[in-house]
Amino acid sequence: MAEQLTGLADDRALLGRTSTAERVSDILRTRIADGYFPPGTRLSEDAIGGALGVSRNTLREAFRLLTHERLLVHELNRGVFVRVLTVEDVEDIYRTRTLVECAVVRGLGEPPYALEGLTAAVTEGQLATHENDWKALGTANIHFHRELVALAGSERTDELMRSVFAELRLAFHVVDDPRRLHEPYLARNRQILQALQAGDCAAAERLLETYLSDSLQRVVEVYLRRVGEETAP
Repeated sequence: MAEQLTGLADDRALLGRTSTAERVSDILRTRIADGYFPPGTRLSEDAIGGALGVSRNTLREAFRLLTHERLLVHELNRGVFVRVLTVEDVEDIYRTRTLVECAVVRGLGEPPYALEGLTAAVTEGQLATHENDWKALGTANIHFHRELVALAGSERTDELMRSVFAELRLAFHVVDDPRRLHEPYLARNRQILQALQAGDCAAAERLLETYLSDSLQRVVEVYLRRVGEETAP
């Protein structure tokens, strides 16, 4: 916990003079998504409030916001914890992703499209793969899909999916082989990008739908195996 709090203290400057619960929740959301606070971690009000230099009331409001986003859970008489997702949670996350991401691609209209963000995310993934940094590859993968959603030009959709992608990272944190999970999808991201560069939204949507179905199957397999391991005598 000491290492996590040291990193959190570094984020203090992000709060500036107009510290708000929303800004605190942004910082904590990023830290949770990046794995500084893994699923099941108890979040100490005193330690985190001290690291960020914010009041107890501000921190509690930030906790409330993140609980509403399903990233945290409050357990009576025990405190606030980073949420541990269930298989049903994972399935619902992917159901939402399929509905939103495929609809974005389907509704793009006539090319050309603003694909700079997608191109940068693919390049980011290639660099992470070259460096054998599989956690960074997972981050690049999330960036790709965030940029894909951003093609809709909708702040509401961006905000919705920001929470969905943060929840998705909670699922990724329990995967025991991140390379096996993330590496195959770099090539798929590139294929989706190439289809969009060619102006073929229908092909991009087909690739994306298959991609999400395969990814869901892999993550659920990991979850079911973990559940079996935890319940074994």
